[in-house]
Amino acid sequence: MDPLAFVEQHGIVLASARGPAPSLAEHVAGQPIRGSWWGHPRGRDIFRAFAEVDGSGQVLICRLIDGKRTFVHRRLWPALLRLQPGPFSPLDRVSEEHTPSGKHVSHTAPWPSWLPAEAVAEAQRLSEEQARAALGEGARYLAQAEKKSRRKK
Repeated sequence: MDPLAFVEQHGIVLASARGPAPSLAEHVAGQPIRGSWWGHPRGRDIFRAFAEVDGSGQVLICRLIDGKRTFVHRRLWPALLRLQPGPFSPLDRVSEEHTPSGKHVSHTAPWPSWLPAEAVAEAQRLSEEQARAALGEGARYLAQAEKKSRRKK
């Protein structure tokens, strides 16, 4: 299964970390990864999979699950907005840029400012119950992130 289809099927996946959601890196590798995925024989394939997902415009890259790099498919954005309508840093869009000097620079777009208008309109049509049903297991990830966020305040 191609990387984007994997993210679409599962809705919310971890990039490479171990956790409660499936891992895209382990999907591409076809096995659990010990240590860094960079050192795995399929490391280049994993890197390409991340780049494909990132460049698709169909996936939010955020830190929803335990502060780890998390991919959220576009089909879930309206449900997330319905349940989390205000600023919420675990859903901030995170991107990285390689500068000409070789330095990595991170950029953050706050949730929900970057959402497309059609996702906002669809969120307004959803009930809270419909949003939770659409998220499935993702509703649990959101609740855990909300709980951790409240503890930090």
